[in-house]
Parts: sequence; C-alpha cells; structure tokens
Amino acid sequence: MAKEIKTVSVIGAGFLGRQIAEKTALHDYTVRIYDVGYQGYDKFVRGLERKAKRKNPDIEITSHDTIADAVKDTDLIIEAVPEKLELKKEVFSEIDKAAPPHAIIATNSSSIPVSRIEDAVKRKDKVLNIHFYNLTTVPMADIMRGTQSSDETFEKGKNWLESIEIEPLIVKKECFGFVFNRVWRAIKKECLKIWAGGYADIEDVDKAWKIYTGMGLGPFKLMDAVGLDVVYDIEMSYYKESGNPDDIPPQELKAKIDRGELGLKTQKGFYDY
Repeated sequence: MAKEIKTVSVIGAGFLGRQIAEKTALHDYTVRIYDVGYQGYDKFVRGLERKAKRKNPDIEITSHDTIADAVKDTDLIIEAVPEKLELKKEVFSEIDKAAPPHAIIATNSSSIPVSRIEDAVKRKDKVLNIHFYNLTTVPMADIMRGTQSSDETFEKGKNWLESIEIEPLIVKKECFGFVFNRVWRAIKKECLKIWAGGYADIEDVDKAWKIYTGMGLGPFKLMDAVGLDVVYDIEMSYYKESGNPDDIPPQELKAKIDRGELGLKTQKGFYDY
C-alpha cells in the first residue's frame, strides 16, 4: 500500500514558500521548513506555529538548519528556492540523498519543467512540478509530470493539493511555463515594455487591469509582491528557453534590482511601501 502523505517539507521560505507552509500546516499536516534565513524568518516560523496550534494543538511545525534534517522523515518535499536551474539541481540532489525512499520531490518552479532537474536524483518516478500562485488570492497550482513520474506519484500530488483546498491545473504534456503562467507571462512582458518605454504610468496600467478584470491588484503591484529579482530570473529563464532577444527583460528592471529595489520585501519596487 502506498504511504500516505502526512509530513511535508518546504525548502525555501520566500514569498510562496511561506504561503505553502502555512496552507499545509492549517490543513493538519506536519510541516518541516528550511531556509538559509532572512530578517523575520524566525518570527514567521513562530507565528505560523501559534496560528496552526490554535486550530490543532497537536500539529507539529519545525524549522531546520540543514536540508537533510528537514527532509529525513518526510513524505513530500516542495522545493521553493530561487528560479535558477543549477541551484534547483543542487537542492534536488541534496534532498534525494537524505529523504526517505518513498518521498515525492516537487519543484515550485514557475517556469522550469522538472525534466530539466530530474537528472539530479535517482527517484525519477517520484518527481513533479507543483507550481503555486499567490495562495492568498489564487487558490490553484499547476501539476506536471517529469519524464518518468509514475501515475501513483501524480495522483498523490493531485490528491494532496485537493486536500489543502488548492485547485489542480493538470498540464497534459510538458510545457515551459505551464498553464496560467504562460498567460501571466505575456501580460508581464507587455507591462514591462510599457513601463520601460515610458508609454504610460504604472498606476494607470494597474488601474486599467483592475477595472477590466475586477482583480484587487494590478500587474505592477503583483510583481512587487513576488519580488522583482524573482520576476527578472523568471523572464530570463524564458529568454534562455527561446533564444529570442525580444524575451530579454528591460535593462530598466535590472537597474532597479541592482539598486536593491526588489518590491514589497525591500519596501521599494515599482511602488514605495
């Protein structure tokens, strides 16, 4: 009988990693968290533990100093490190060596297919793409197989998503950028061109988007929330995939990053906070 998912490890507690950990903990899963650390990380873990224990006093949430310690007794690992292929391969390899043989390893990459990462592990039948969006406003996630992912692995990943009230978007065959991110990427690309070219103010672009879609945040506010460094890395991954110079993000975006204007996490990005 397949081992049930009871313990979930989240590797990387950035914008989405924190949301994944919280969503999982609040649905009564044991959660292990690893991050290299940042200002406010310990406060986040303590706050999550208090919040989860109010719902279920028996829930266990722990932070760990090493990846090996975070995954040694887990059933599912969500890798949520920055959007850099070589880094993801290194993390997958480290997880593979320390996690139990039955454990599934999933990448939260917003663009990179797990087939590009799976050579770093031996358990190629137990890898997935599970890409989350902003869980506070968009409760959905892309789920896609690697080249050798088993049906059991895919079903367990899909069932886990449904158990934490996340709608699975099933990617039927390998696709760079998956489902909604392909659509969102086209929007980001054009918005960045409008801004960098000086064609309109970001406030008007965001206002137009909110009026037309009814969404609470416009594209530039959303990019600030994700982190402009993350946005840049994602856009560069599309460029590396296509080789089309038109896919290179504007130099003006790189300049903001070089100035430390990364969005909400630094209190300055497209907007000041």
